[in-house]
Amino acid sequence: MARYSRIEVALTMAETGMVPLFYHSDVEVGKQIITACYKGGARLLEFTNRGDFAHEVFRELNLFCLEHYPKMILGVGSVTDGATASLYMQLGANFVVTPVLREDIATVCNRKKVLWSPGCATLSEICRAEELGCEIVKLFPGGIYGPDFVKAIKGPQPWTSIMPTGGVAPTQENLQAWFSAGVTCVGMGSKLISKEIIQNGDYTLLEEKTKSALSIIESIKNNK
Repeated sequence: MARYSRIEVALTMAETGMVPLFYHSDVEVGKQIITACYKGGARLLEFTNRGDFAHEVFRELNLFCLEHYPKMILGVGSVTDGATASLYMQLGANFVVTPVLREDIATVCNRKKVLWSPGCATLSEICRAEELGCEIVKLFPGGIYGPDFVKAIKGPQPWTSIMPTGGVAPTQENLQAWFSAGVTCVGMGSKLISKEIIQNGDYTLLEEKTKSALSIIESIKNNK
């Protein structure tokens, strides 16, 4: 069962401004990534459901968080149906991120008050997601639409909370553009947790990149 309510998760997303995300089949690599991100200041992490037996890896990583980093809010991404969302919630997923808008996922997550963030690409999809109880909409693929799309959405719908994923980088220029457009937080994958970092086992670099990105976000938000 989730240890954090959807409101607690949403508030943490808004407060920290970033959700690192990754997939790796090796549990030990996952533990190193979690440790580096946590030491860098991240308090949310999305494990993407992309490989065979991914749920078994997630289980071990969530148990690791419970023992060593209980303040790390671990969730799952790349979920495409309600049954998979239910499976991960049984394993303690604190939030569920999807690449698509599906009402069966909304139903199972809302039933247990678990935050779900559906991938949306049109204003109509965003409106429907909010009608289904979505707190923070995932703009996906973010790099295709860009900050101008967010700015256009926030005009008629200033209440909408958006998290772009894809096309987000841990640089001043990129983060400035997104947060100036009005995003609530960003999802950041390979630009932060790169293949090179994993191949080289350079988790100190990952910690430094995480810390730097969060510092940039905090500075941007404080100077709005």
